[in-house]
Amino acid sequence: MLGDINFKNTYSSGLDEPRELFIEALIESKKFDLGLGFFSSSGIRSLSYGFALFIANGGKMRVIINDILSYSDKNAIENGLQHKINDFEEKLLNDINGLTETLSKEDEQFYRCFSYLISTNRIEFVATISAKGGLAHDKYGIFTDEKDNKVAFIGSTNFSKTALELNSETITVFCSWKESHRVEEYQNLFDNSWQGNDNRLIHIPFDRVKNAIIEKFPASSKKELIEYGINLREENFIENKPISPNLLEKIIQKEQEPRFPFPEERNIQKDAYTAWINNDKKGIFAMATGSGKTITALNCVLKSYQEEGYYKTIIVVPTQALALQWEQEAKNFNFQNIISTYTNKNWKEDLSRYSTRSNISPKRNIVIITTYATFNRVDFQNFINKTKDIESFIYIADEAHNIGAKTTLKCLPEKIERRIGLSATPERIYDETGSKKMYEFFCSEPPNYTYRYTMKQAIEEGILCHYEYYPIFVELTEDEVEEYKEITKQLQRYIDTETGTYRKEAEMLLLKRKRIIHKAKNKKKVITQLLEDLKQKHSLNYTFVFVPEGYEPNYEQIDDYQIQEEDIHIIDEYSEMFRKQGYTYHQYLSGLKDSEQVLKNFENGDIQVLLSMKCLDEGVDIPRAEYAIFCSSTGNPRQFVQRRGRVLRKHKDKEKAKIWDLVVIPPEITENISDAERNLFKNEVRRVVNFTALADNDISVMYGALSDLCDTFRINLFELLEQEYQKYN
Repeated sequence: MLGDINFKNTYSSGLDEPRELFIEALIESKKFDLGLGFFSSSGIRSLSYGFALFIANGGKMRVIINDILSYSDKNAIENGLQHKINDFEEKLLNDINGLTETLSKEDEQFYRCFSYLISTNRIEFVATISAKGGLAHDKYGIFTDEKDNKVAFIGSTNFSKTALELNSETITVFCSWKESHRVEEYQNLFDNSWQGNDNRLIHIPFDRVKNAIIEKFPASSKKELIEYGINLREENFIENKPISPNLLEKIIQKEQEPRFPFPEERNIQKDAYTAWINNDKKGIFAMATGSGKTITALNCVLKSYQEEGYYKTIIVVPTQALALQWEQEAKNFNFQNIISTYTNKNWKEDLSRYSTRSNISPKRNIVIITTYATFNRVDFQNFINKTKDIESFIYIADEAHNIGAKTTLKCLPEKIERRIGLSATPERIYDETGSKKMYEFFCSEPPNYTYRYTMKQAIEEGILCHYEYYPIFVELTEDEVEEYKEITKQLQRYIDTETGTYRKEAEMLLLKRKRIIHKAKNKKKVITQLLEDLKQKHSLNYTFVFVPEGYEPNYEQIDDYQIQEEDIHIIDEYSEMFRKQGYTYHQYLSGLKDSEQVLKNFENGDIQVLLSMKCLDEGVDIPRAEYAIFCSSTGNPRQFVQRRGRVLRKHKDKEKAKIWDLVVIPPEITENISDAERNLFKNEVRRVVNFTALADNDISVMYGALSDLCDTFRINLFELLEQEYQKYN
């Protein structure tokens, strides 16, 4: 904080450098108001160390300038105001080293970064002229930290590299905890000038700002530019003055601090954190796939760090792919001492070492990322039991429905008091006992979860993109229907009369019946016809294909989905259909060593189609996906909600998504259909209604072939639709 710094009364070049004041104040501030005469972005380059930390910590700068700018600065500011920024990666804002390097050079990337900061209101400008006809020539400013401590300064220094590094300058400093009236005087002066309430200055639009090089001075007249306080020298003419060792050490310490990785928190993060606090730091965040569950949970860890001065968290995920994704997100938050049981071969030794040291220093920072399968093992459970102050950790369960599994329930870390469960669909299908114990552990249950953010909200608020939905009806063969009916008849013996659900003994039969739907023979014919129809209308670049899969993985025992030989044969057959149509494709299978490169090639358009089974269900983030073909006909809400989320992620080159969904129906539909056939189709209709409710083309779907089929099956389509709408209230 600013209040922790022993500021001097004056800073003079050659003694106490003004540049060091700026850097040290910047790294402690959340706001920087600058009332200037001349402005040059070279000042940012001179202060790149401090300015990078200021931006990464969420800092915002307001600048009042006169009507003279260099051509490059004026162009960058106008581009930012008009949001004309090309190819700037916003995650760079949290990469201290990368951002420092960007801000220290006068090149194209610097000006893109500068424009981006302006476009996101991290730097704001007001251009002015003097009411007396001369130049606006003020040189003062106010730093403000998050506790509203303020440091004001006034003096001869312009905000340019020349002023900060070459000229002989002097500035005077006032601190709010010593001279509050003086600081308030400068803050009021700035606020009145910013709002246009200062009679000395007149606000002007930026198109009236003059280009210093073009309009004011000859191209070779650099001396005159320096006299006016504008730094237009080539970078190699100015020797950087090194900063003091004490300040450098402080910067290095600041660089290690965690911070929010984006320009600012969304309401999602703020509201979820507040709800978590109000629920005694326990809860389930039921958030739509793609709405930022990972960031929201890590933000709770960040907020706890800001309150307590340390962070300790255990993050448990179902798959290795998700472990990698969480590790990257934790790095984006700048968390240190990240130990992943997937990527760190020495994780057992590292955890043992931490556990031993926790007896001496219980507030040491650590982020542990593991899978449910590893968490349930003896080595990890020993760490939980031996670590002192384990109750002060935060336990985060991603895809939290997995903790309701029998083995995982036995290993729940009851000692850890702060808990967050994340899932788009927390309920466990056909497992009331597991669901109930999960709700009890997180002190959160449906429909009023601790925090809820629906897919409808995410689409309406622009977090996810809009989509169109096209169900395609696929008839089962006669043999498939007879087999389906026979299994349904056998299942009657396993229904629990009290709950109306199937007992554990029915699992294999249920799976066998589900595979009839998944692997319906006519699906391949329908896909071939679909590709023929689309050939004239669409180029299926950026397409996901969810191929019918086999078994449902049990993540309490494994953390990688292993494709069985029978399933590989199926994905090969589907791949062949796309190959014949001339598409470049890749099979995205579990354990794919080059998965990162495959996904990059997909985003670049070098691979048009990705075919997968389960591997894209949980956690893989590929925003460029624009089309999806669902061949698996899953009746599990968790699966189809997650799969839809894969293709609804936002991307700058994507306007909306399109989804084609194969919907299985019995052959030769008549009014004398059996209950088994009717229930088969009703399960499919529930998925169709779920997709249709939020689709842009909902009317055409509801009044098309679906309506006629539902009439034949005596299914009240609009009642199901109303029930679906109620879920979003």
